[in-house]
Amino acid sequence: MIVNGSHYRTNWLKGSTVFMIDQNALPFEFRIHEARTCSETCDAIRTMITRGAGAIGAAAGFAMAQAYLESGGDQQFIEKAKNGIESTRPTAHNLFYAVEKVYKAGKTSVEMALKEAQRLADENVTDAELIAGYGNELIKNNSRILTHCNAGWLGFVDWGSALAPVYKAHRDGKNIFVYADETRPRSQGARLTAWELVNEGVPHTIVPDNAGAYLMSKGIIDLIIVGADRIAANGDTANKIGTFEKAIVAREFGIPFYIAAPFSTVDFSLADGRDIPIEERSQEEVLYITGPDEFGKIHRIRTAAYNSTALNPAFDVTPAEYITAFITEKGIIRPNNADLSRFKSNR
Repeated sequence: MIVNGSHYRTNWLKGSTVFMIDQNALPFEFRIHEARTCSETCDAIRTMITRGAGAIGAAAGFAMAQAYLESGGDQQFIEKAKNGIESTRPTAHNLFYAVEKVYKAGKTSVEMALKEAQRLADENVTDAELIAGYGNELIKNNSRILTHCNAGWLGFVDWGSALAPVYKAHRDGKNIFVYADETRPRSQGARLTAWELVNEGVPHTIVPDNAGAYLMSKGIIDLIIVGADRIAANGDTANKIGTFEKAIVAREFGIPFYIAAPFSTVDFSLADGRDIPIEERSQEEVLYITGPDEFGKIHRIRTAAYNSTALNPAFDVTPAEYITAFITEKGIIRPNNADLSRFKSNR
């Protein structure tokens, strides 16, 4: 990604420190957060300083490498650190995928753990660029695209998943327009997707989460592309809460609904989406909002009735039957009730 004329990855490891773009500060301030220990990297994942399936996976891999650096060979320390990393965001499969890969590599040596963590981060970029190319084939000139949550640069180490084809189409000169769901309660669409689209120069507007059905009924949405946090072997897909609603309406109006994700997001141990763990986050995210005043000072403001509580599931599961196709690093894959496990051997 290019920010203020410079290229950045969403997160990267230098020495023993993980550097990451602080997504909680965006779009009001661009700053780099430094996580010097495994524990600090875990906190950054948990508090969503870094977020998005690919970015979480890369950060988790770096955290596992940090654990090996800090352990002094103490296996009990390493096991505890592994459990701690895996508890930060329970739905995101890329996290577990990366932790397991780095954990196994570290059994050979600390150097191998570091090497594997970096390889996974680089692989994430390569996969995303391939997704950009394959997804671009689905985007026609003058397409109007609806997104949900953020699955762009910031959701991966670079390029992204759902937004990667959008960026490729725009760079290829296609005339496109993006409708970005605000994505309550954390407002990833309004705060992150829109910020990315501004940086990339992609024409867009932010829409309320509940405007999707209206826009589709008016015939002004040509396709929907979203990302994924965990995909079961049969294609059932967990993504940011509200995704399933968009898929239902898309099928009603005959609008293609695409999931963009690499195979590191597929959990082959789950036959279907019923067993995907759904993270429930703090009710504070629903009851309060944060933002700057006219002087740039950040405030936290309650927007809900006093003495009310809130339920805050972070994800929902879209059954495979509602998904037109998956945009992956291996190409466009259409569910047709087929088991994705046939791709497991060459993941």
